[in-house]
Order: sequence, then structure tokens, then C-alpha cells
Amino acid sequence: MPSERQTALITGASVGLGRELAKQFASHGHDVILTARNRDALEALAGALEGKHKIKATVFAFDLALPDSPQALFDSVTMEGLHVDTLVNNAGFGFAGPFADTEIEKELDMIQVNVTAVVHLTKLFMQPMLKRKKGRILNVASMAGFQPGPLNSIYYSTKAFVLSFSQAIDEELRNSGVSVTCLCPGPTATEFAERAGTVNTHVFRRTNTADAEDVAHYGYKATMRGDRIAVPGVKNKVIIQAERFLPRAFVTAAVRRIQADRQGR
Repeated sequence: MPSERQTALITGASVGLGRELAKQFASHGHDVILTARNRDALEALAGALEGKHKIKATVFAFDLALPDSPQALFDSVTMEGLHVDTLVNNAGFGFAGPFADTEIEKELDMIQVNVTAVVHLTKLFMQPMLKRKKGRILNVASMAGFQPGPLNSIYYSTKAFVLSFSQAIDEELRNSGVSVTCLCPGPTATEFAERAGTVNTHVFRRTNTADAEDVAHYGYKATMRGDRIAVPGVKNKVIIQAERFLPRAFVTAAVRRIQADRQGR
């Protein structure tokens, strides 16, 4: 008898919010497909999820900074005879600094992972969902997607793209059986800030960071409901709504202030 259990594919599943999202899907009875660069971390997570939740966890190690990886991942999933009911585009990274001083190679890699891979994977995995007239896509953006980000310009811009893209595609897919949810968390306690070099910025030093498990739980529930935009936290919702009534120049200057680090950038 074929299994009725649904399968979720989570990118960037080895650490941080991606790992917590994998735990959420597994705890709710989904089989999971885990992908990231670090195979050892993925295998360890897969074993833990299978042991605790009695689900099947499949691992594929890919670096989404490489342009061929989305197609290779899709082909690998297909060759294994797996079908994806929920695609979670979580993989992403950032780093801070004035655009004039940052490394273009890192920025192009960021665009590849945060934007191009999201578009490519969505295009690939959406087609089987549409044929089945059923499926869900969760794209992880950020509150950063709602405004420009001086001193973090490329990261903010990539998240603005993901937010706009997700809303547009969800509208296109209305009544198709496939939904697109965009999760937009604020500062969250994960390894992201350390890797991005933003630990010392005001936004992380002076803001209460959210718990990654709570954010993942919120994102899972929003995805299952088919919400178009999911912003965890009442304070974050208020901030986003308040920004709509403020001059854009004021918002941009304010973002620069909160992104400034101890060197006074």
C-alpha cells in the first residue's frame, strides 16, 4: 500500500531556521528531504528525526551557490522516486558592509543562493504540484524585505525580491491547489548573524531575538493554512504597518542607524 504521508523538502536544513523547520515538518508526520552543503550535519539530523518521529529522512548534499545545483537536486529527487508535497526554500546567507567595500564574488553568490536558486527550485518543483493540483511552497524572506538596507544592501534586496516574487506567484496560482507562503521573520537566534558578521549591529545587540523553534512553528502553521505572508511576532507586524505611513527617506535612514556597528559605519 502506498504511504499517505506527505514529504517536505527543506533547503539549508543543516543549521538554524532550516533545521528547526525540518523538525517541525517531521514532528507533524511529514517525511523530509534535507539538503545543504554539509552532508555530515544532514545525516546526523536525518538520523535524529527518523529515530524520534518514525518518518523517512532523505539527504542530498548540494551547494546552491553553484548554478547547476537546483536542477541536480530536482533530478536526484526524481530519480529516487520521491515527490515533494511541500517545498521549503530556506537556504540563504548575508553579510554586512558598505557596498563600495564588499566583495562582488560573495554578493553574486548571495544572489545565486537567495534569489536565483529560489526561482529555479520553485519553477522545477511547482510543475509536479500543479499536475497533482496540490502542493505548498514556503519561501523564507525576512522583515528586511520590506525596506531598503543601507550597509546590508544586497541581502535586503534579495529578501525584497523573495517577498515580491512569492506574493505574485501565489496570486497566479490562486484556485490551482498550490499555495505560496512567504515567511518574514525579524532577528532570530540562529547562526545566521555570526556568519553574516552582523552580531555587533544595533539590530542584534538592542533587539530581543526570536526563538528559532517558535519562528519555525509559526512558519509551518502559516504554510499549512496557505497564508500568503507570515510575519511572526506582534511587534514585527506593528513595525511593518507603521513603515507604510513614514517617508521612505526616513525609513532608509533609520535602517542605516540600526545596521551600524560599533565602528560607526
